[in-house]
Amino acid sequence: MAQNKEQWGSRIGLILAMAGNAVGLGNFLRFPVKAVENGGGAFIIPYLVCFLLMGIPLLWIEWSMGRFGGRFGHHSTPFIMASMDPSRQFWKYIGVFGIFTNIGVAAYYCYIESWTLSYVVHSIKRSFAGLSQLEVAQFFNDYVGMRESALGLPYEAVVFYILCLLLNTYILSQGLSGVEKVAKVGMPLLILFGFFLAFRGLTLGTSGASPEVPHANAWDGINFLWTPQYDSLLNPKVWLEAAGQIFFTLSVGMGTVHCYASYLNRYDDIALNSVSAGFTNEFVEVVLGSSIVIPIAAGYLGLDWVRENAGFGMAFQTMPYLFEKWGPGLAVAGGVMWFGLLFFAGITSSLAMGTPWMGFMHDEYGWNRQKAAWSFGAITLLMGLPTVFFFEYGVFDEYDQWAGTFSLVVFALFEVILFSWVFGVDKGWKELTTGADIHLPTMYKFVLRYITPLLLLFVFVGSVFKPLNNDWQGAFYALASGDGWPLDNGSLLRMISNAGLHEQIQTASTPEMRAHLEKKLQFTNLARILLLGLFIFIALLVRKAYYRNHRKSLLQV
Repeated sequence: MAQNKEQWGSRIGLILAMAGNAVGLGNFLRFPVKAVENGGGAFIIPYLVCFLLMGIPLLWIEWSMGRFGGRFGHHSTPFIMASMDPSRQFWKYIGVFGIFTNIGVAAYYCYIESWTLSYVVHSIKRSFAGLSQLEVAQFFNDYVGMRESALGLPYEAVVFYILCLLLNTYILSQGLSGVEKVAKVGMPLLILFGFFLAFRGLTLGTSGASPEVPHANAWDGINFLWTPQYDSLLNPKVWLEAAGQIFFTLSVGMGTVHCYASYLNRYDDIALNSVSAGFTNEFVEVVLGSSIVIPIAAGYLGLDWVRENAGFGMAFQTMPYLFEKWGPGLAVAGGVMWFGLLFFAGITSSLAMGTPWMGFMHDEYGWNRQKAAWSFGAITLLMGLPTVFFFEYGVFDEYDQWAGTFSLVVFALFEVILFSWVFGVDKGWKELTTGADIHLPTMYKFVLRYITPLLLLFVFVGSVFKPLNNDWQGAFYALASGDGWPLDNGSLLRMISNAGLHEQIQTASTPEMRAHLEKKLQFTNLARILLLGLFIFIALLVRKAYYRNHRKSLLQV
């Protein structure tokens, strides 16, 4: 096993890198939408509860596991987990998720990241000037469908995707110092851009109202997001959505935190550092994330429009149209800041996704950081090109579902069991508090042992048995009435069999639509085969490394 001597250059660099890992596209694209869909202000309550009872504990667990494994020279989850329970070597295969998830997510995440880079260019070029809202939305559809290019580039989406991957790979090839430098520049700029856009959203008021939408008011968006609707707190759907958002917002359950923490010394503080990174992320998400898209959209289009149309695509299909209402100069500034903000949020997260693979290949196969980084770029490109070329056929969505959602929950559930029950919560608490600059409430030992695992189990079971139309109350009523549990096509049990797609094929209204859906079914299965192949490939590399480097040493830990 090769000795890895890399370390973080400074504490502020580490915290910014960790915060950058957590602060991602979901802070600005997913959080506001989930809040709108789940009762506005009421969503904030379960969200904060889940942050304190699941998010912070998972951060502590992952920082502790990472630093512990780093003492034995491990910088990726397979052997970090194996070192915590040397007598049961199946943990190294659970740790495969910590490499697999990052490559699987980076494959499509870098594609979204490349959209932001492209839209910065289009904002400067004024590609959206004079376009209606529908035309701006069609611009995005044409972009991902590679039907047209406002820049005159053939396959523009592919070009920007490759450019984005090359940039990520080059920075990764510079090691931790490269990641740290990007975090020190990117995070302050992200917050600066965010403050400008939030200020614009908060001061818009009714000035954006038009004869078509005379009652438009930016403050309606703010009031909706922050006024609790307590009746929704009794809905399990809201709690599941809040818990699920924690995974996206903190980047837990991926293995990136383990990797970053593995480069710390034994007495470096991890308790305060993890809390600092976590609360930095929460500030960006709750304060800035909720003060940009929703109020600006409500200020021009009205709250009713926001309620009906809130979605991931608003960032690309609506915001450029709204920026044009600010006049030529501010339209360019707004576009550059908005999409620049998203780009920095994206790249600080995608860089973290490359480090587990690099740490693994350096530790186990002696690869230098340049070779490890470019191999990560090559694998991500091979896995990611299908999400670019076949975006309209669901490959992107399948990667997001299995690598970016399901795998995170499964891995987090296993790691909390390992830390709190196998390694032992008392031993884990000692590891967590060693070198700590703050005193942690001892009540969190109970939370780590019982509450956090139960919340994770709740999220897992909820994804497996998601009820029809996400109506939990109706599902419980049906079960009590003897009608069984009606499963939604978005539940894991029905997704495995592609039940929803088969239903759509059977009810297709035209031969063209049927042909499109049948092709989508083929590419859905192809995406799953690619992801399964990736997992098996990494597992085989782990197995080879175990017999090559670790069999004797791990049993002696």
